[in-house]
Amino acid sequence: MALSRGFPDYVLELIAGFGKVEVKRMFGGAMLSRGGVGFAILDDDTFFLKADAALGAEMKERGCQPWSYSVKKDGTVRDIAYWSLPDAAADDPDEAVVLVRRSFAIAAKAAKGEQATKVAKMPAKKAARPKAKK
Repeated sequence: MALSRGFPDYVLELIAGFGKVEVKRMFGGAMLSRGGVGFAILDDDTFFLKADAALGAEMKERGCQPWSYSVKKDGTVRDIAYWSLPDAAADDPDEAVVLVRRSFAIAAKAAKGEQATKVAKMPAKKAARPKAKK
């Protein structure tokens, strides 16, 4: 992951109509989030949006590329559910914001599902026993 100095500023300006967004630098790139929900990744001066199957298929159809990285020692590359912004949206803030809103909704839904799964997997608390009388 590598970003040129001005790339995060360009992205924030492009999606300014979406509202306040936090940029968290990590591993040479960055993650964009809002209210604790990560919905985009900036990597190699490319803006990637989180997608579900439907948005991913649409992005692929529009010529977008998936975000991928090597996770295994053998160098196997794995595609992740983030897709590059379509070229047309890179020059059109209105279109970019529409896609960001869709991506944020997908990320927020996924975050709720992950939270529900974590809560369901937590061990049940033992019922408090009444103290014995002395």
